[in-house]
Amino acid sequence: MSLNYIKNFYEGCVKPPTVIGQFHTLFFGSVRMFFLGVLGFAVYGNEALHFSCDPDKREINLFCYNQFRPITPQVFWALQLVIVLVPGAIFHLYAACKSINQECILQKPVYTVIYILSVLLRISLEVIAFWLQIHLFGFQVKPLYLCDAGSLGKKFTIIKCMVPEHFEKTIFLIAMYAFTVITVVLCVAEVFEIIFRRFCFLIRQ
Repeated sequence: MSLNYIKNFYEGCVKPPTVIGQFHTLFFGSVRMFFLGVLGFAVYGNEALHFSCDPDKREINLFCYNQFRPITPQVFWALQLVIVLVPGAIFHLYAACKSINQECILQKPVYTVIYILSVLLRISLEVIAFWLQIHLFGFQVKPLYLCDAGSLGKKFTIIKCMVPEHFEKTIFLIAMYAFTVITVVLCVAEVFEIIFRRFCFLIRQ
């Protein structure tokens, strides 16, 4: 439900002045959020419950799972979506308050520059999120995780833990990387499109 509120807010303000920007809004607001909200819950929703170690004790399972997942992928990707929305949301809110339409963004240099800066900031946030995702999750979810349980004071310091549905999680992980790459490519293309359309507008004058 909260993802729908974000999508409605993003689309309810001034529409992007470029065709690529409007496609990015559709891609970002619909496909990516649906993929995360529906499929993400199906793949990662019960991961903690099925994460088991040897010996299979609750305290060990919880300790090792927290070590395995400092932050859950669903939370990370939800934060990524919200944070990446911020630059565009601020610009659209500003444009709505100033009654700035699509034509004004292309015709007035100050609005064009501000819009391009918001897109560049969005690209930067996506790149940072991409780097963090690599650092936190890597590119593959292995079926076996070796947990360092020495701080628990147990007999065994290294405990073997089984990761459920590791292959499905690997596919989903790669898909989220692909979504980030596609979003960055669309944002870069949007910058070039708005510069090109601005150049064409100056030639016609």
